[in-house]
Amino acid sequence: MISATRTGYRFQVAAIFLALSTLLSGMVHAQSADTLPDYVIEEFGPPPAVPEGPLSAGMQFALRVAFVDSVALSTWDENQTQALAEISKSGDPRLVWLISDLMRFVPSEQLNEALTNAASDLLGKEFRFENSWGVVTDHLIAWDIPAPPEYLRYKRAIFTGIVLGWERIFVEGDIDWRLVSWGGVLIDDRPYDTTDNGCNCIPAADNPVVTSAADARWLRDDDVVFGIEVNGEYRAYPRRIMEVREMVNDTLGGRDLGIPYCTLCGAAQAYFTDDLPPGVERPVLRTSGLLSRSNKVMYDIKTYSVFDTFLGHAVTGPLADKNIRLSQATVVTTDWGTWKNAHPETTVLLERYALGRDPDFRNGRDANGPIFPVGDVDPRLSVHEDVIGVITASGTPVAFQRSTAFVALKRGDEIAFENVRLELDAGGIRAVDKNGADLASHQAFWFAWSQFHPRTELWSQ
Repeated sequence: MISATRTGYRFQVAAIFLALSTLLSGMVHAQSADTLPDYVIEEFGPPPAVPEGPLSAGMQFALRVAFVDSVALSTWDENQTQALAEISKSGDPRLVWLISDLMRFVPSEQLNEALTNAASDLLGKEFRFENSWGVVTDHLIAWDIPAPPEYLRYKRAIFTGIVLGWERIFVEGDIDWRLVSWGGVLIDDRPYDTTDNGCNCIPAADNPVVTSAADARWLRDDDVVFGIEVNGEYRAYPRRIMEVREMVNDTLGGRDLGIPYCTLCGAAQAYFTDDLPPGVERPVLRTSGLLSRSNKVMYDIKTYSVFDTFLGHAVTGPLADKNIRLSQATVVTTDWGTWKNAHPETTVLLERYALGRDPDFRNGRDANGPIFPVGDVDPRLSVHEDVIGVITASGTPVAFQRSTAFVALKRGDEIAFENVRLELDAGGIRAVDKNGADLASHQAFWFAWSQFHPRTELWSQ
């Protein structure tokens, strides 16, 4: 423990250096509201001025005491209080990212109030204490406040000091660590094909046992399923199971698949995890317990390479070094009755994979919007509007409002955008090209599709 006397002296020296460095550099600029969409300014107000350049030695010391020592020592005393006061007086909104990171784990109302007040001082906006972590983080994302220098070093100390198993996750890579937060669960770090063993995590399923449609009497016809077809073989993944497992590593039609389901994004996706460059083993996907803009962060248990779950790109670790990008198969979101009637040869996962639970998050927990910070959301559709998303041959992402497209297709209308054509499939919708070849589409909430494809086109009739 650092003594209060020694700490106080060093803070006096640090404050002098901080004042001198600010005076001499003058490197402060206004975060221009002109670069932000009008709807961001309307909802969040104008952003604060943000300094540039390195942090002073005094400020680095304050950050270490507040965000590294407090976690390592599991304490918050006068040393941390004094450090937070120096941070609050710095006038540097970049430091609020670290305040937000610590707020995510704070159980103490008193400490949360202190951190909220510091964030209010630095962002020039008063925040209420109720869900202040979410509100503060939404502002940081929407305003695109830069991260402070050496951000990952401090953030890694916070996260790995609180949750074991993330030491190999928090590394440099092609990932915006500002946007990564804790989802409230622990990492699933069980080795491949041991998923029958329980865990204090969201438990992936490897090589699940399946049954025929006729034997799946536990499923109701109106139960939502995610249907996948590979090389003429069909399989249904009930949402009831996927909301418990959130990740399945499977083989279908002779191809290996990794199938993440993000309950928060309303998106089930299917990635081919075979046919990779020579020397690259099949990645086995797991849930890390982390989120990025309310989308689950998945990783490969073999290499600890992190993937962008929504895009399928490896962003850290050995697989990122090899530029691994997983291709997708189409996932059709529909109901069990329609799927099994259209594809009577389908197989389906056994009921036991639901672990005795029957959750339905879709129309309950998320009813009032995303429950984790996402910043601003493209206002062209409501945040939880279902869309069918696909990438065109030119590389353009395009979203089709599902409700409107479904009615048009039932009416017999053609829906086309560049090379993309939509067609009905077993009560759901898939995208194909003009020759009927599959184009790897899937359904998601609008907020998720538009955030991970910020330049997306939106089809309209």
